[in-house]
Amino acid sequence: MTRWLGLAVAAALLGACGGGGGGSAAPADASSPPTASLAQHCSPNNPWRADASVTPRAGSLADEKRWLRSYFNDAYLWYGEVPIVDATAAAYSADTSAGFYPSIDAYFEALESPVFTASGKRKDAFSFTYPTRQWRELSQSGIVLGYGIEFTFGSVTPPRDIRIAYIETGSPAAAAGLQRGDTLLSANGVSADVATQAEIDVLQAALFPTAAVSSSLRFSRAGSVLPVLSLAAAAVVKQPVLVAKVLDVGGAKVGYLLFNDHLATAEAPLIAAVNGFKLAGISDLVLDVRYNGGGYLYIASQLAAMIAGTERTTGKVFERLQYSDKRSADSSSADAATPFYDTSCDLDAAFSCTTSAPLPTLGLARVFVLTSGSTCSASESIVNGLRGVDIDVRLVGSQTCGKPYGFTAKDNCGISYFPIEFKGINAKGFGDYADGLAAECGAADDLGKPLGDIAEGQLAVALQWRASGTCAAPVASRLAVRGATAEAALRRGPLRENRIVLPLAR
Repeated sequence: MTRWLGLAVAAALLGACGGGGGGSAAPADASSPPTASLAQHCSPNNPWRADASVTPRAGSLADEKRWLRSYFNDAYLWYGEVPIVDATAAAYSADTSAGFYPSIDAYFEALESPVFTASGKRKDAFSFTYPTRQWRELSQSGIVLGYGIEFTFGSVTPPRDIRIAYIETGSPAAAAGLQRGDTLLSANGVSADVATQAEIDVLQAALFPTAAVSSSLRFSRAGSVLPVLSLAAAAVVKQPVLVAKVLDVGGAKVGYLLFNDHLATAEAPLIAAVNGFKLAGISDLVLDVRYNGGGYLYIASQLAAMIAGTERTTGKVFERLQYSDKRSADSSSADAATPFYDTSCDLDAAFSCTTSAPLPTLGLARVFVLTSGSTCSASESIVNGLRGVDIDVRLVGSQTCGKPYGFTAKDNCGISYFPIEFKGINAKGFGDYADGLAAECGAADDLGKPLGDIAEGQLAVALQWRASGTCAAPVASRLAVRGATAEAALRRGPLRENRIVLPLAR
């Protein structure tokens, strides 16, 4: 996780070169041992081996790399594009306590498809690894290590204009009095606009801590420099729904929902928000997912079903998963079709639904969605899934990140691996948006105003479009306002840009 700031800068330079790919693809390794036979043979230097899903067996970094290569061959959507990689190279072979994770993670990165999309974006900009225990804490309980700050980046290169998009309730940043719109000046003695890799590493470690350490951060607010703050990284409980309110606009009631994470903990506040909108009798909804990088697909399906209502969604597919040609049986199975879930699901530790009750519905024929380059994966599924059943979805802001792909978490030796496994398509068979879903109405993120304020830039444009029936700032070019993938990675890291599929027991 510590490499993402530096890689974002490199990705920006690489993406500017364009091109259609690079390197040679490794031949399908049909003779390799079955993945299952290689599993859970763990290096004694793997710091997370005790968190493995089953009792680990004695092994080495080489064993774990063999399992990983076999898993790519079995599960990766683009298994035929995997480059030829020398697994014994020094960059992947430091089987020590300090070198293990950088080695296995670098090897994972090296196996990803090197192909680029038509716009010059890396096709696989999303596969990632994560310690299994930390993944479970985040995905099921919404717990993440940090200060409770969601940063935005104006640019991946200096001047970066790193600002605060929002603050998590009850977090160290909230206790320190930081606010939306505050601009980062320096972190641990280095400027926010550093250029050397060594300085970037310092900045990365300060902004995205991986341990419970303290960092010195300096911000400015409305042009005035604030005192230096010493913030201690702590376990922060994320609030997936930060704002849910009913706006009185010209005598009409419009719902506004700021939805930031498709976590299991999002279900209850989403249900509460929809119940409130239904009680108020809203006529329109503005769904704000400009900072939502995705998560569980079933949460996206539930929200889409609550927006559209059962009349439009009963018996319809929300998203169908398409795997590689090796996994045609998976593609045609019943599990590959995610329906519009119309009941709740309270997940237990085994990822099974412990309770089930009918979800409230709004029955809306249209919805305004606020987007950015950080609107990704499961958030894009909401848009695409609703359009698949002819809901009028109007995008305001800028082009989404472009991730019609997803994966399941696969644990080996306490590390969860997330190589892209499938592409998602809606009920009409559409899922070709690797370069993003275009916003029809352009609007910038207005960091000078609170989220949910009717005068805030993106919300104001959506409300104006609703009232007049005409977009004041139509987007002419599909790629003109695309949020750079590198910017999204710089802003969030790979964990936030995902579409996770669970075999839900309902």
